[in-house]
Amino acid sequence: MRRAIPAQWFNLGMHLISMVFGLFGLVFVLPNSAFIESLSEAGLQVFSWGMQNGGASYMIFGAIAAFLYGKQTIGLKRTLAFCIPAIGISVSSELLGTSTGFPFGAYSYLSGLGYKIAGLVPFTIPLSWFYMGFSAFLIAATIMRFGTGWGYRIGAIALGALMLTSWDFVLDPAMSQTPYPFWEWHQAGEFYGMPYQNFFGWFGTGTLFMTVASLIWSKKNQAILNRQQILFPTIIYAGNFAFALILSFNAGFYVPASLGILVGALPMAVLYFTTPSEEKSLENASPNLVAETIATR
Repeated sequence: MRRAIPAQWFNLGMHLISMVFGLFGLVFVLPNSAFIESLSEAGLQVFSWGMQNGGASYMIFGAIAAFLYGKQTIGLKRTLAFCIPAIGISVSSELLGTSTGFPFGAYSYLSGLGYKIAGLVPFTIPLSWFYMGFSAFLIAATIMRFGTGWGYRIGAIALGALMLTSWDFVLDPAMSQTPYPFWEWHQAGEFYGMPYQNFFGWFGTGTLFMTVASLIWSKKNQAILNRQQILFPTIIYAGNFAFALILSFNAGFYVPASLGILVGALPMAVLYFTTPSEEKSLENASPNLVAETIATR
């Protein structure tokens, strides 16, 4: 009898497949009118549905995958303690940003990412903040294996927020400055169409909800995972980063893409490969747990 695919891995697979489908459409199909004209009626319907719903679908699958992974790996309470602040704070920042221009700058979302909350922010956007922020923070939190004092916790939060922001370095130009944008800026951007304020907004929003989650978890209950356990969030982060990277390189945005690699993809790789394997890693680095673990060996 075949074993069923765990739900988190199934949703992760659908998340990645949806991104590949979206890449194919944005990079190869939309610029090629002759190919579109050659499609059958059924093919046109599939293509049309994918272009209208693909963006929303991949973010929904990503959020489900991250939530199920968190529930399985760090428990429901800790997952909710991250998920709720991440979604609540990010949607508040996005609604504020699209209404007033603070904290990201003056911008607005176009169609293509699903139903808009208050007619301003697609409901999928806070989902993407959650699963990418969750993935970045769990990877960054591996540094707390050396200790869970405030110094290490602040370091993990800052690194996680930087990795989250680096994704925007790569994603934003490709999604707003191309012939098929998903949002648009209403002010002259100093950095490839993006205002510098946008990056401070991203870093600040990520820092805020990661700090709230870390406080709720408390010093003795931080989620410190081994290399096998962070494989899942690493795939989520790397998959979304690669999606944005291909779009940026295809559009000729080499500098933002390179900057994103330097402060996002590189730290991800270093943290993943330097994190101890299962045999050498502890679930929590507190002195009491270390003593208990040693005592049971």
